[in-house]
Amino acid sequence: MTSQQLLEANLDSLVVLGSSIKRNIFTNLPKYTGVPLNLGNLIVNTQSSGNPCPGIPTINYSGKIYNTVQIGTQCWLKENLDVGVYVTSKATHDIHSDVSNNGIIEKYCYGNNEANCATYGGLYEWNEAMQYIATEKTKGICPNGWHIPTSAEFETLIACVSNDGNKLKREDQGTGSGAGTNTSGFSALLAGIRRWDGYFDTFSTISFFWSSSICDLGNEYTMYLWSDSSKISLSNWYEAFGFSIRCLKD
Repeated sequence: MTSQQLLEANLDSLVVLGSSIKRNIFTNLPKYTGVPLNLGNLIVNTQSSGNPCPGIPTINYSGKIYNTVQIGTQCWLKENLDVGVYVTSKATHDIHSDVSNNGIIEKYCYGNNEANCATYGGLYEWNEAMQYIATEKTKGICPNGWHIPTSAEFETLIACVSNDGNKLKREDQGTGSGAGTNTSGFSALLAGIRRWDGYFDTFSTISFFWSSSICDLGNEYTMYLWSDSSKISLSNWYEAFGFSIRCLKD
């Protein structure tokens, strides 16, 4: 057996992915023989998953451009909302808020790092996100013509992706059985949370999205996704948590 035969191996597949391209999987590749591997002319599809909403591919809101994505009958913003003034989250061991009903939109940034807001969106307490109006489908901090989705509208989204959270997660989010495929184009990020005591948690592990629906006093419904599972959860959480916001077209 020659040294070249010892180094020879079959490649099962080659995966190419990125934050702004679809997941590309190439199979039937030539054998690897320990020398530079000529893969020939592989065509990488750079078209991101999902189609923009008809007539409104993007919107400009508070100095930032957001993309839209049509999923079934619903038109969503493709990115987490990042609007408002950054407020430092003060870590204590008590339930507290570092924002208030002062007419100014206020946000937390994961790890008290403003760069995380630019990438992953702001983290908002429920009352702040709703701008202290406890009504389903309220505009809250969303742009005009958009609103914070209800739990029923999240259920519609979940049904549209056949209860597969991987279809909602961006391709570079999650691992193993929870690896994102983003076939819906929703492009969810595992942005973590701001806890009720001011500490940050679950970055790259879980992503929570507030709804505008109330479960009971002080507890509101959220949709959340997991890094290691395709499941989608919909349950109530305490309103002092800081979660992500996705806006839905009216």
